Amino acid sequence: MKITGAQALIRSLCNHGTEVIFGYPGGQILPIYDALYDCEDVQHILMRHEQGAAHAADAYARATGKVGVCFATSGPGATNLVTGIANAYMDSIPMVAITGQVRTTSLGKDAFQEADITGITMPITKHNYLLKNPKDIARVIAEAFYIASTGRPGPVLVDVPMDVSLAQVDYVPVDKVELRSYKPTIAGHPIQIAKAAKAIAAAERPVIYAGGGVISADASEELVELAERTNILVTTTLLGKGAIPETHPHSLGMLGMHGTAYANYAVAHCDLLVAIGARFDDRVTGKLDAFAKKAKVIHIDVDPAEVGKTVHVDIPIVGDCKKILIELLKHIRPREESTWNKQVMQWKTEYPLKYTNDGELYPQFVIEEIWDVSKGDAVVVVDVGQHQMWAAQYYKCTFPKQFITSGGLGTMGFSLPAAIGAQVARPDKAVFNIVGDGGIQMTIQELMPAVVHKLPIKIVIMNNQYLGMVRQWQELFWNKRYSSVDLTAQPDFIKLADAYGAVGMKIEKPEDVRPALLKAMEIDDRPTVMDFRIAREENVFPMIPAGQSIEEMMLHRPKIK
Repeated sequence: MKITGAQALIRSLCNHGTEVIFGYPGGQILPIYDALYDCEDVQHILMRHEQGAAHAADAYARATGKVGVCFATSGPGATNLVTGIANAYMDSIPMVAITGQVRTTSLGKDAFQEADITGITMPITKHNYLLKNPKDIARVIAEAFYIASTGRPGPVLVDVPMDVSLAQVDYVPVDKVELRSYKPTIAGHPIQIAKAAKAIAAAERPVIYAGGGVISADASEELVELAERTNILVTTTLLGKGAIPETHPHSLGMLGMHGTAYANYAVAHCDLLVAIGARFDDRVTGKLDAFAKKAKVIHIDVDPAEVGKTVHVDIPIVGDCKKILIELLKHIRPREESTWNKQVMQWKTEYPLKYTNDGELYPQFVIEEIWDVSKGDAVVVVDVGQHQMWAAQYYKCTFPKQFITSGGLGTMGFSLPAAIGAQVARPDKAVFNIVGDGGIQMTIQELMPAVVHKLPIKIVIMNNQYLGMVRQWQELFWNKRYSSVDLTAQPDFIKLADAYGAVGMKIEKPEDVRPALLKAMEIDDRPTVMDFRIAREENVFPMIPAGQSIEEMMLHRPKIK
């Protein structure tokens, strides 16, 4: 019995475990939405902008480890996905984006709402497809899920012309995928693993540097075992938060531009840096020729293109982090805690994270209260800017997939739609969305699907009435020439929350923080919008200026000369 291409596509998505789709319909994708109408196995979340659909699918993938799926129509619908696709690509998130397209007979003729979305997204997808034959639908969807979720994960786009969706086809499920040109290396080379074990045994001042690859490979348990057996201290990237519990005595928190001083000092003075699932991005390394210059480097990564791309690597190991760590642990013998550990702990005592406590409302205090009220067990979805760094510093993650944020692309507006994806993925967890008063206004329309689906997201607006991080840079490096960063002209977020059907609260004093958070924790049938009026010119410290080294690290606001 023949079915339409659209029906074949929906069946293929179900066949590969799709439970939720985030999307926005339009003309050229109507056949697919019509097929979705009869599907009871998939929940569709109608977002209010296609970018929101991509971010929600992205966060759903981060929170579950499954492939996130989003839909958009042709032309502007497809191009509105671009930022979300680029965000997923930079952070190695498995996602499949399905876009409608004009009929194959109209391709290249500037038809209404035509855009070459496969051409546009080629640099920001792991792979993409323009489907021209309805017989290929089952195979292409199978390949898209396989490519998105294996090796180094990433987004895959499938562009579906309307006549392909409408065509009749014999549907045969495709479960197994074999691609001759795509064979990601999974098992690490045994000789390299043995070399790594020997280097770890010989090191006097080792440090583990763990990234988001540890989380995507589900290798946190092995990482913790390696750290505990060897007594090696662990620092993580922004996307690696939660790879080791940050309450663990071996955790040094985050390193890099706004990382802890003690993590940065440890990396600067180590003699062995064991990089696992991390890519040595510029926000971590700063000035390259000064980064870990005393250290031999072991780099474990599933993507061979990342190994040696930025820093010299002495022992490269290409493969899946989990499988490599399992093999590495077979070679690793217990190490006693060393004087090196004591030195790093002394730095931790000497250079703790700290902030002013003078009766004004400070963002660091708000985040500490969120951690305390949520018992460190919430999923925290964070936007981009100063509040992102404060959250990374002060919310101690205790499990993987707990901290969700835009890393490589730094996408303002990511967090509200992402919080929807995270809450749909984790209905068992409280979800806090920490966002600035700039970022929230970029995707504020996504409050509506959160209200419609009764998602109890706790939205924490860090409102300093500035584009805070830009203002901080202008203060420190541009002689306080505050150009186009003032956000004092802003909506009343409490009235806005009420207009959408959410609960709104305004918090201006430290003593009102905990009662507001406790009230938000009790609300389980709608989002809560909390407008925290924080100190306007509070800065994020420590800070290593862009392109500089640890020697230039600023522990506090410099005095005006």
